[in-house]
Amino acid sequence: MRSLSLSRVIYLLLTLLSVNAYVIFEHYPKLLVLLVPIFLLVNVLAGTLACGVSRLRLRICSHGGTLLWVFAASLIPSIVWHAVLAFFTLPDDYKSLLLSALWCVVASAIVFWNGIICVYLTSYQLGIRLRVLGALCGLIPVANLILLGRIISTVSEEIAFESEKERLNASRRAERICETRYPILLVHGVFFRDLRWFNYWGRIPRELAANGARIYYGEHQSALSVADSAAELAERIKEIVAESGCERVNVIAHSKGGLDCRYALSELGVSPYVASLITVNTPHRGCIFADRLLGVAPDSLKEQVAGAYNSALRRLGDKNPDFIAAVSDLTSEACEQLNSRLTLPEGIYTKSFGSILNRARDGRFPLNLSYSLVRHFDGANDGLVGEDSFAWGDNFEMIRSDGERGISHGDVIDLFRENLRDFDVREFYVQLVSDLRRRGL
Repeated sequence: MRSLSLSRVIYLLLTLLSVNAYVIFEHYPKLLVLLVPIFLLVNVLAGTLACGVSRLRLRICSHGGTLLWVFAASLIPSIVWHAVLAFFTLPDDYKSLLLSALWCVVASAIVFWNGIICVYLTSYQLGIRLRVLGALCGLIPVANLILLGRIISTVSEEIAFESEKERLNASRRAERICETRYPILLVHGVFFRDLRWFNYWGRIPRELAANGARIYYGEHQSALSVADSAAELAERIKEIVAESGCERVNVIAHSKGGLDCRYALSELGVSPYVASLITVNTPHRGCIFADRLLGVAPDSLKEQVAGAYNSALRRLGDKNPDFIAAVSDLTSEACEQLNSRLTLPEGIYTKSFGSILNRARDGRFPLNLSYSLVRHFDGANDGLVGEDSFAWGDNFEMIRSDGERGISHGDVIDLFRENLRDFDVREFYVQLVSDLRRRGL
C-alpha cells in the first residue's frame, strides 16, 4: 500500500502540472509536446502499476479509483493556483486567466469522467444505491463531494481487500489446499440456473479453483419439484463420474438444492457416486411462510405468477419449469413428509450450515423485503429460511458474524459479490473444501 500511495502522489503532481500549465505553454508552446503525453500517461496508467491485483477488471477499477482520488486532491490546489493568477500574476490579463481556467476545467473533467466510468463499470462494491446517489447528486454542491469521497473510499477498500486475497492465494498456491480427492459439485437453489454470464456462486468457484479445486455444476432446471430436480441431478452426477473418471463427487448444495440432493441420494441410487454432501442454508424443515402464502393466495394469482415465470424461464433454456411444484415442496408440510421418507446411505460425510440476517435494511433486494414476512412466521431467518430449518444430520454449524448486519441467504453464496467486513464468504468455502481434503475426500 505504501507503493500505491507513493504512485498516487506522483500521479497527482503530474496531473496538477498538466491541468494548470496553460500560462506556461502559452509562453512556451513547445512544452505541449511534453505536457500532453504526461496527461495522457496519467489517464492511461494511473492506478494500474502498483495496485497489487492482477485481474483486468480490478486493475481498471483501481485505475478509476486513483483518477477520482487525483481529481479530488487536485481541486483545492487548482483553485488556489487560479486565485494567485487572478490577484497577483494576471490581474489584468482576463483572456489568459479565462483560458487557463477553461483548460483546467476541461482537463479535470477528463480525469473525473475517465475515473467515474471505470469504477461504475468494474466495481462490485459500489452497489446500485451508491451509483444512483452519485449520479443524482452530481450537480449538488457539497453533496457531490461527500458522495465522491464515499465512492473513492469504497473502491480503495475493494482494491485493498482483493489485493490481500491475491497475496494470500499466492502464498499458499503450492499447497493446493482445495485439491480434494474427488471434485466439487456445486448445486444451486430454486429459481436460478447455472449461467455462464452470471455465476450463481459469485466469486467462490474462482477462489476454489485458485487453490486447486476442480469444479462442476448441477446444470439442472431452475424450478421443479424436489423429485424431478433430484432426477436431473442424479443423471448429472453419473455424467460427471463417467466423463471424468473421478469415481465420486463432493456435493455442496445451497437452499432447495440440499433437498434435491438428499432425495437423489436416498431414492435414486447415486449414493455410490457421492463422497460428501454439504448443505448451506437449506430449508430442511421447510418454510412456514410458504405454507401461509400458498394457503391465502387466490388460485388465479398463483396461476398467473406461475405462468409468467414458467414462460420466462423456458426462453432462458428450461425445458419444463414448474413454479408451483417447486414452491409447494418448500412448505413445512411437504418437508415434513420428505424427512419421514428420506434416509442417508452410510459412508457419506455430511454437514449442514445456516446463517441469520439480523436487520432487514442490511439485506440486499429482495431479501430486505422478505425478511420481515419470514420473521413473522418462521422467526429469526436469513431473508428466506427460518433458523430452525437449517440443521440436518449430526453435524450442523451456524455461520456467525460479529457485526450488526448478519449473513443473508444470498450472502452465503456470494450472490451479490459483496465484501462483508465480518464474513469472508470466499475464504469460508476455501476452508470448507480444505476440510474435505484433510478428510481424504
